[in-house]
Amino acid sequence: MKKYIVMAILSAGVLSSCGEYNKVLKSTDNEYKYEAAKSYFAKGQNSKAATLLEDLALIMKGTSNAEESAYMLAMTYYNQGDYITASHYFNTYYTTYPRGTYTELARFYSGKALYLDTPEPRLDQSSTYKAIEELQMFIEYFPESDRKELAQNMIFELQDKLVEKEFLSALLYYDLGSYTGNTVYSSTGNNYQAAVVTAQNILREYPYTKRREDLSILILRAKYDMAKESVPEKKEDRMRETIDEYYAFINEFPESKYKSEVERIFKDASKFVKDEEN
Repeated sequence: MKKYIVMAILSAGVLSSCGEYNKVLKSTDNEYKYEAAKSYFAKGQNSKAATLLEDLALIMKGTSNAEESAYMLAMTYYNQGDYITASHYFNTYYTTYPRGTYTELARFYSGKALYLDTPEPRLDQSSTYKAIEELQMFIEYFPESDRKELAQNMIFELQDKLVEKEFLSALLYYDLGSYTGNTVYSSTGNNYQAAVVTAQNILREYPYTKRREDLSILILRAKYDMAKESVPEKKEDRMRETIDEYYAFINEFPESKYKSEVERIFKDASKFVKDEEN
């Protein structure tokens, strides 16, 4: 019997809550609806708050509550995990109120929302570039913000994602070179060369990437394999380039996890290079 009483009380509470919300939705008292939206927002009922604030968006323009409602609307979507919509509304807020009460927060959360929505590295990274741009703008506008370090760390993570995307492309070029049927024609060399150029471009753009050692060994491998598969008249010159790359690698990474591999490459490449003194 007690079970049914409890269920009845809970059901009555839900119905009462739904009835209250429907009453708010139908109300023509905009101030009442706005206060209800604030209440729902404070309770974490973001969907209900968002619906009311969307209805009030145009009506609130020019009123004393317009700025707060615009920021609150953006936060309701952020809290629901709808990051694209949230970023859009944060952008609308700081564009409308460039010196507003919540402008610093709006710029920060606009960038963070896009950061949270970025895809894994294998997918298109257009949104990653947009997130970086938004976070960089936040730092530019608020260089003394206590959220600056958080924004900078997010930028670093996003840049790592871009590096990973390009690193996978360089690996793909390298693998294509490895599996080309004819080892003499230039198509093989072009695949290895594409791996080299892609990896070098990454290092040029992101010199402090945590992938630096992996990119450097990929360049050495690609140059070595391209040299091995070269026609005889080009083999010695390309082996010299491989040796030059070996020295650059070993100087930068003397205790590399790839040390045994690079020493093997150096030893083999040296067999193809004539002693200058002789």
